[in-house]
Amino acid sequence: MTIRTLPTTTEVISTPNLAASTTTKAVSRFLYIDNIRAFLTIMVLLHHIMIVYAGSGGWIYQEGRQDTVTEVIGSIFCTVNQAYSMGLFMLISAYFLPGAFDRKGAIRFWKDRLVRLGIPLAIYSWVINPLFIYWYLFATQGLRTSFWEFYPRQYFSSGEIIGGGPMWFVEALLIFSLVYTMGRWLLRSSWVAQPSQAPFPSNQRVAIFALLMGLAGFVVRLQFPIGWRFIPLNLQLPFFAQYLALFAAGLLAYRRDWLQNISEAVGLFWLRIAGLVLLMYIPGALLGGALESDMPFRGGWYWQSLYLALWEAFLCVSLCISVLYLFRRFANHQGRLGAYLARNAYGAYIVQMPVITIVVVYMRQIPYHPLLKFTLAGLIAVPLCFVISRLLRHLPYADRVL
Repeated sequence: MTIRTLPTTTEVISTPNLAASTTTKAVSRFLYIDNIRAFLTIMVLLHHIMIVYAGSGGWIYQEGRQDTVTEVIGSIFCTVNQAYSMGLFMLISAYFLPGAFDRKGAIRFWKDRLVRLGIPLAIYSWVINPLFIYWYLFATQGLRTSFWEFYPRQYFSSGEIIGGGPMWFVEALLIFSLVYTMGRWLLRSSWVAQPSQAPFPSNQRVAIFALLMGLAGFVVRLQFPIGWRFIPLNLQLPFFAQYLALFAAGLLAYRRDWLQNISEAVGLFWLRIAGLVLLMYIPGALLGGALESDMPFRGGWYWQSLYLALWEAFLCVSLCISVLYLFRRFANHQGRLGAYLARNAYGAYIVQMPVITIVVVYMRQIPYHPLLKFTLAGLIAVPLCFVISRLLRHLPYADRVL
C-alpha cells in the first residue's frame, strides 16, 4: 500500500546570523535567539536529508521509500518542520530590522543588507550552484559537456535567474527589507522610532492572528497551489501568506518588546496547543483521503486545502511561541559548542545543498534501511556543513559576510 502524505514545500532554508550584528539591546538577552537559529538550521539540514530517504517534498536527489511506516514518519517530520521553521526564521529576521535601521540609517542599512545577503545570494546563484549542478549531472547522469558550454546553455534553460536552491529565503529577505525601507520612507513624518514595552498579545488575539493567516494561505492557494513557484526568482508563493504575516509580526514584536514578555503561562498554553494540533495530523490526513491522493490538500475549493492551511497556521504560531519561550527559559546561555554553532549557522545553510547531496550520492550503494541511512547521513553531513562554514569564514573578508 502506498500513502500519499500531505504536501510540503520543496525547499527550506535557514536565516542568516542577523541577531549578533543588528541588535541594540543587551547581547546576553538574545543568546537564546542565536541558539534557536542554530537549532533550526540543524533541523533544516535534517529536513532535507529526510526528503532524500523518506520525507515529502523535493530535492535534487531522492532514493524513495521502502514501506508505508517509513514514508509516514518522514512525512510527519518534514511537514512539521515546514509548518513553522520558515515562519520563525522570518519573525526573528524581522525582529532585528527596525533597530538596525534606526541605528544605521537607510544608506548604511542597505550597505549591510547587500553585504550580508546580496553577496552570498549572487555568489551562490551564479557560481556555487552552477558548479554543483554540473558536478551532479556529471556524477549521476554521465554529462560530458564542458562547464563553459553547460553554464550559458543548460543551467539557465529552466528560466531561473537567481535564488537557486535554498537561497530563495535570502532573496525574500532582501525583497522584504526593500518593502520595509519604502514603508519607513513613506511614513517618515509620523514614524515612532523608539520601542516601548507592551504586554504580549492575549491568547484570543494570537488565535485570531493564526486564523487569519490560515485563511489567507487558503485564498492564495486557490490561485497558487502547493508546488507552484515563480521560476525566475524561485519563490514558492503558496507559503508567502505565512512569511509575510510573521515578518510583520516580527517588526511589531521589536517595537513592543514582545519576545521578552512571553510569560510562562502563555508559553505553556501554546505548547499544549501545539501538541493538540500535532495530534490532528494523521486523522486529518486519513479523513481527507491522503491514502489515495494529496491533491485536494494542495489548493483549490476543497475542505482539505482549508484544513491544511489552518492546521499549518495554528501549528506555526503555537510552535513559534513555544520555541521562543522554551529557549529563553532554558537556553539563554552558550558554551563553546553553542557559540560555534551560532557563528557558523549561516555558512552551514549556504553550503548545505552541495554538501548534503554529495554525501547521500556517495552513500547510495549502502544497502541500509532508509531511516538508518538518514541517521548516518545526518551524522556526517550536518557537522560537515558547520566545519566547512568555519573554514570559509577564514577566507579574506568572508567573516564580514558570514
